[in-house]
Amino acid sequence: MSRKSVKYEVDLKNLPPLTKRQKAEVDALRAMPDGAIDTSDIPPLTDDFWKNAVRNPFYKPVKTSTTVRVDSDVLIWLKSKGKGYQTRINAILREAMLREVGH
Repeated sequence: MSRKSVKYEVDLKNLPPLTKRQKAEVDALRAMPDGAIDTSDIPPLTDDFWKNAVRNPFYKPVKTSTTVRVDSDVLIWLKSKGKGYQTRINAILREAMLREVGH
């Protein structure tokens, strides 16, 4: 059996307008209290789930080129670890960022 792949490109800044039916559904959901929305088909996310969770393996953040001034001894230390010092800088900064935002 042959399966064809279909790809859609969505411009999130230029979405098509909702139909009348879609607007009515959104309005009805908006009017409901949270407790009235049926979420029985969504399993609860326990602490065990989050302990084993991994970042999406296909997630790749967009890189931005920048110029940054770093103390010479810090740069020497980073480069002394071998190839990939910019990746190490990014990893160190990401760890600090995640620690600050509480992840």
